[in-house]
Amino acid sequence: MTAPVSIGDVEAARERLDGVAHRTPLDRSRTFAERSGAASVGLKLENHQRTGSFKIRGAYNAMARLSPAERDAGVIAASAGNHAQGVALAGELLGIDAEIVVPEVTPASKIEATRGYGATVVVEGDIYERAYEHALERAEATGRTFVHPFDDEAVIAGQGTVGLELREQYPEIDTVCVAIGGGGLISGVATALLAADDDVRVVGVQPEGALHAKPSIERDELVELSDVDTVAEGIADTRMLETTWRVVRERVDEVVAVTDRELSVAVTLLAERAKTVAEAAGAAPVAALCSDDLDVTGEHVAAVVSGGNVNLTDHAELTRTGLAELGRYTEARLLVDGWPRALGDLTDAVADRGAELDGLERGKRRADDDPNRVPVTVRIEGSGPDHLRGTLDALADLDGVAVASRSLEG
Repeated sequence: MTAPVSIGDVEAARERLDGVAHRTPLDRSRTFAERSGAASVGLKLENHQRTGSFKIRGAYNAMARLSPAERDAGVIAASAGNHAQGVALAGELLGIDAEIVVPEVTPASKIEATRGYGATVVVEGDIYERAYEHALERAEATGRTFVHPFDDEAVIAGQGTVGLELREQYPEIDTVCVAIGGGGLISGVATALLAADDDVRVVGVQPEGALHAKPSIERDELVELSDVDTVAEGIADTRMLETTWRVVRERVDEVVAVTDRELSVAVTLLAERAKTVAEAAGAAPVAALCSDDLDVTGEHVAAVVSGGNVNLTDHAELTRTGLAELGRYTEARLLVDGWPRALGDLTDAVADRGAELDGLERGKRRADDDPNRVPVTVRIEGSGPDHLRGTLDALADLDGVAVASRSLEG
């Protein structure tokens, strides 16, 4: 069965997007090349795109093709956040009224950004599928055109312009890693890259808690999940649909699963080493590179960092988890004599060891605690497990301090 999107469709989309979508940078990363064993790694930074993700490409390409009557009737879309902003900005640029339905898990930052582009936002449903169903009902009732986030030839062609840019910026590319939610981005990127070089390996990446593409490819049939559970809400889809499935089954070589903790490590390393903010979904390809499940030894690998729209509090929590996974962050429960007199001693001991004190607070007393001591929770960042163990040992050596429990062991 021939895939529904051609390289000609993608090239036509690039013409429509000229002056609308940014040509995002490709950042070569020695850090991720060394961690993965690759000859080189290029980070395609779609988190630098307008609206903070690649979604403006597909949304604008689809909406620019609407008839005058369809434009007058307006559009409606369902989204976990990034497609929402893409449709909203496209509507603003094209003069089309846009209504967006988002699920309850959508970060507040994405909702406010969508409203900032002039769209009406409706929050409906606990997961994306419920929001999607509501949007379809609204489209039928209002006559608005539904702009699908991924299962649409024009949307796929627009996303494929990422692949056209990769071909020009990274001609030596051997493998490309792309996150899969509904499959629109990887379908477009694969179409663009394979048209120039059919030896390029196309690898999809999904979180374990929303892993539908991998079993779909393995069984050669669409698999739909009954539920999803992942921090990567941007790719928390339960399935692909027919259009993206036709492209993926023909043009994607394999799918790698990553855990939420691996995603947190990728988010952390992108912030620390690449100096870029990525949401968990956008960091998925980098998580795959850092995992043991993808062999890219000696290859030139592109990782599409597809979005950076994340609440700062969520980003902080992800990076704390990532640092803990890297053995560079720990939380310990202490029992101390004298509160708050012990604060100075604890703070000085951490500083003397060259560690960073991230938090120090009085905790809740437990039934088996020594009644003459005060429970204290301390959170510390260090350079590695040995450094943190040494810092906790230094705290335990202080007069009147006992370490009751610690999260870093071994």
